Amino acid sequence: MTPADHDDFPTPHRSAAPQQPTAATRSGGPGNDLTATWHRLDARTVFVTVILVLAPLIPTLAVMLVSRASAGALLTTSGIWVAIAVLLCGGAAYDWYVTSYRVTDERFELRKGVLSRSHRWIPRDRIRAVDLTSDPVHRVFRLAVVKIGTGQSSGENAELKLDAIPVHRAEALRRELLHAPQRQSAAGPTAQVTEGVLASLNPAWLGYGALTVSLAAIVWGAIGSAFGSFREVLVEFGVFQAILDQLGQFPLWMTISGGALVALATGMAGALLLSVEMWWGFRLTREHDTTLRVRRGLLTTRSVSLEEGRLRGVEISEPLVLRWAGGARTNAVATGLGTEKDGKRTENKTLLPPAPLAEAQRVSAVVLREAEPPATGDLRAHPRVARRRRVTWALFAVLPFVAAPAVFAALGWIPMWTVLAVAAVGAAVAFAAGSDAYRSLGHRLGDRYLVMRRGTGVRRTVALQRGGIIGWRVRQSLFQRRSDLVTVAAITAAGSGAYKMPDVHTSDGLGVAAEAVPGLLEPFLERRTSGG
Repeated sequence: MTPADHDDFPTPHRSAAPQQPTAATRSGGPGNDLTATWHRLDARTVFVTVILVLAPLIPTLAVMLVSRASAGALLTTSGIWVAIAVLLCGGAAYDWYVTSYRVTDERFELRKGVLSRSHRWIPRDRIRAVDLTSDPVHRVFRLAVVKIGTGQSSGENAELKLDAIPVHRAEALRRELLHAPQRQSAAGPTAQVTEGVLASLNPAWLGYGALTVSLAAIVWGAIGSAFGSFREVLVEFGVFQAILDQLGQFPLWMTISGGALVALATGMAGALLLSVEMWWGFRLTREHDTTLRVRRGLLTTRSVSLEEGRLRGVEISEPLVLRWAGGARTNAVATGLGTEKDGKRTENKTLLPPAPLAEAQRVSAVVLREAEPPATGDLRAHPRVARRRRVTWALFAVLPFVAAPAVFAALGWIPMWTVLAVAAVGAAVAFAAGSDAYRSLGHRLGDRYLVMRRGTGVRRTVALQRGGIIGWRVRQSLFQRRSDLVTVAAITAAGSGAYKMPDVHTSDGLGVAAEAVPGLLEPFLERRTSGG
């Protein structure tokens, strides 16, 4: 550590007989064996809270002025807002005063409260992630929010949060907790070791962000919310009426098609801007031969660390539109990285943003220290009856879209040829979607990985380490039983928890499961003789 880092995180003195720490939450002061200096959060967090609370007041008052609100309403709104800001500022000041943390040789500790104290800690040998985040307001004050986790997705002490400390101290804390000498390990003699920068953003990749439907959906939702929030202002200026007058000058088909094109262009442009904000400055690095680190963000910077010991495989994700453009993204299959956290989606599992498929495969190989990408190559096809099942499901999915115009035609509102046209288009789309879903099915069992692929809206190819499989889930519906099919799911403590091989032949699926992890499934299998 540098001298500056040493000042931030003083080296603690061990007692003659240190007690064994636990991860439980206790009340009261620290143990006698912990003598490192306690540190408070940065006092500037109080100003951050004030700015975050008062910032929306300006556009709110502007909208009220435009909508010709009375002076009394303006003063009342301002007074209530300022009072709330004062209360929250007091709460933030209190949290700053009663919160302190320290690092010892044995653990990281966080202490809060005066009358009712909370003393929480994580043993240092259990720390698996130290993530840093700085939104625009925090960046103005050069502060960072630090999240220290054990790699578990749940539990009272699975994660401790410091909001917030200076950026240089946050970086020093991350290095201290993740790269301590006792935590470093050398790679095996046969492992492919690549340190330093594994991947960095190519600006041309940002174009793939415009093809991300999920980001476009966020843009459309934000625009709809904005129209609802500023409805009174738009009505006051006659914006809605002007739009209706302009649209009335064009035929209905032109209005619908033009509106669709405008919505599509707006969604793509907004998705591109969101992609720039999320992934600008992206870098994937390997540090000290033990930790993968992803840094990204334009306005809000993020730094996510992943210990390689938690890695159980990779996932190549190809959303439909992105797949048509030859793009994909690489996700980590690791413990403690769920797809959702606190009800919100998390991007912590992403190792590579939308990029060319070849680059996604290259990164997957480098991350896993393999000479070749494990998720490439030919996969074993599933029985053709699986195609029939998917086409049938797709046909059932389009039935409501055909039934609605059929009802309108029966009432005489639209001509019958419209129903026939919708039915023909729906059947063609269903057949194409079902066939594509079948072509996406496949699996392969290698020396170290079980590779599984499925999906059409989002095609996912997962390379799961055989050593990371802790169980199997086998399901067979009535219709699958008649076709001698089965759905086999590999259970793991990482990623989504279960990765499926749907509609695989019964003998093939059970055989792959038995061979992938010898001895795990055999007690539940019955061997049938050819004459039985």
